[in-house]
Amino acid sequence: MFYCRDEELRKLSKRYEENDFECVIIYGRRRVGKTALINEFCRDKPTIYFSALKATTDKNLTALSKAIHLLKEPDATVFPEYKNYSDALAEISRLAQEQRIIFVIDEYPYLAKAEDSISSLLQHTIDHIWKNTKLYLILCGSSMSFMEKQVLGDESPLYGRRTAQFKLEPLTYRETALFSPNLSAEQNALIYGITGGVPHYIRKLNVKSDVNEALLENLFDRSSYLYEEPENLLKQELREPSQYSDILSAIAEGASKLSEISAKCKLETGSCSKYLKTLQELGIVKRERPLVNGNSKQTIYSIDDNFFRFWYRFVPNNTALIASGRIVRVYEKIIQPYLSDFMGFIFERMCHDYLLYYAQGLPFEILSLGKWWGNNPVERKEIEIDIVGETIDIKTGEKAYVVCSCKYRNKQIGRDELELLRQYASVFSKGKKCHYIIFSKDGFTQGLYQSAEAGEVILYSLDDIYSSI
Repeated sequence: MFYCRDEELRKLSKRYEENDFECVIIYGRRRVGKTALINEFCRDKPTIYFSALKATTDKNLTALSKAIHLLKEPDATVFPEYKNYSDALAEISRLAQEQRIIFVIDEYPYLAKAEDSISSLLQHTIDHIWKNTKLYLILCGSSMSFMEKQVLGDESPLYGRRTAQFKLEPLTYRETALFSPNLSAEQNALIYGITGGVPHYIRKLNVKSDVNEALLENLFDRSSYLYEEPENLLKQELREPSQYSDILSAIAEGASKLSEISAKCKLETGSCSKYLKTLQELGIVKRERPLVNGNSKQTIYSIDDNFFRFWYRFVPNNTALIASGRIVRVYEKIIQPYLSDFMGFIFERMCHDYLLYYAQGLPFEILSLGKWWGNNPVERKEIEIDIVGETIDIKTGEKAYVVCSCKYRNKQIGRDELELLRQYASVFSKGKKCHYIIFSKDGFTQGLYQSAEAGEVILYSLDDIYSSI
C-alpha cells in the first residue's frame, strides 16, 4: 500500500496535466521511498522506466534499449539494441512527438558514472528537441551529494534545465504511525525511533502487535534483513566502510566533538573531519551548533539517521549474543530496559516536528527551531536546552523565544521542571521574553497543570502529539 507522499504525488500529477515538457529531479537517501513514489505516479501512464545499473556503459545501453522497446511492445521477449545513447534518445524524442510520455532514469548517478557524456547529451537534447515536446523526464538518485552537485549544481551541464525538484525526506513520526494505527502512541513512537520514518525499514520491522517481538525476529537475528543493513549501506556508498563504522560507533558511545571522535578512532582531526563531512552528505550524521549565539568551538556531531543510531547503540556490543541466538534469553535484561533512555533523543525530534508541522493554537508563529547549550556562569557548568526557537506574535510583531523541555520518562513531570527551564532560559535569553513548553511521555503533576492554567507554560503529553492522526 502507498502511504504519505500525497503532496508530492499531487504536484507531480499537476505538472503532468499541464502537458508541457518537464525535467523533474527526485532524490533522497536510500530506502526513503523514491521508487515507490515514481511507480505510483507512473501508474496507468505511458512510461519508459529505465533503472540504471552499477555496470558498464554497454550494459546500461542494453537496459535502456529494452525499456524503450517495452513501451512500444509490452509483451516483447526480444529487444533490439540501439547503437549508442544518441540513437536511443532520438527514438524517445520521436515517441514524445506522438504522445505524452514519462521517461524515468532511476539511479541516475550509476548511468552518469558509466557514461561520462550522458549529462551533456541530455542537456543538448533538452535544449534542441525535448523542450518543444510533451516529454516528462524524471531523473532520480540516491547519492545526495552527486544529485546536488552533478545534477542540480551550477557546474553541471543540466544546471537550469530542471522544472522542479523533490528532495524526499523520511516520514515524520505521525506519518510513520499510519502504518500501524492499531498500536499505542508509545509503540508507534518506538517504531519511529528504530526506523526513522524510512518506509522500507518500517515494512521490514513488520510490527504486528509488539515492538519487542518484532525486534527479536526482524533485527536481532542474523538471518533478518535489518541485521546487516547499516554495514551493507556503508559498503555500497563508501570506499572505507570500516573507518566510517568506527566513527559511527564512537558517536553512538557518546563522543560528540571532533576532538573526541578523532581521539576515539585514532585519527587526525583533519582526516576525521573529512569522513564526518561525507557522513553528513549521506544524511547519516548531523553537525550542529547552538541556535542562539553559537560558535565553531561549540560544534557537535550526532547520528541523524534513527536506524543507524539504534543499530550502533544496540547491535555491535551484542553480536556474540545475536550470533548464538542467546539474545532472546537476555533481551529483557540488556535491551528492553534501555529503550526508554534511547528514546530521549528521538522524543526531542518528535517534539521538534510537532511544533514545526502539527501544533495548532499557539499564541505565536515559530520562525526557527534548534537546540541550545552553553556555560552557566552562575553555576559554572555546561547546560543544555532540548529545543529553543525564535517566534513572532502575528498581531503585535513582537519577537520572543520558545524554550522547551522534552522528557521521555515513566513518571509525571512536576513544577520543578518549569523552574529549571526558566533558570536555563535566563542564561541565553538575556532578558528577552520566553514562552515555555514542556513535553512529557507520561503526563504531568497537578501542580504543573495549575501553572499551565495560569498561562505560565504549555503542556503536551505523548498522546497529545499523536492526537487527531
